[in-house]
Amino acid sequence: MRECPHIPALPRPEPEPQATTCPECLTLGSHPVQLRICLECGYVGCCDSSTYRHSTGHFEKTGHPVMRSFEPGEDWRWCYVDQLIV
Repeated sequence: MRECPHIPALPRPEPEPQATTCPECLTLGSHPVQLRICLECGYVGCCDSSTYRHSTGHFEKTGHPVMRSFEPGEDWRWCYVDQLIV
C-alpha cells in the first residue's frame, strides 16, 4: 500500500469508533452495505455501495481525508483527497 501526505497527520492512536453501525442509516431505516471509520474523528458510516453513501458525505462535510474499513478482518484505508488506497 502506498502512503499519502495525509497519513502522518492522523491522530495516533486511531480514534475510538463513535458507533457500531451507521447511525444515519439507522435513522433512515436503511441497511448499510459496508462500514467505514473516519481516522480523524472516529465517525462510522456506510460505504458508496450503500444507498446514502454516508462516509463520503462525512468527508464532503468535514474534509477528513482518510477512512478505514470497519468490517471484521479488513484493515485497508482510503484517502478521499488522493483517491487511492493507502
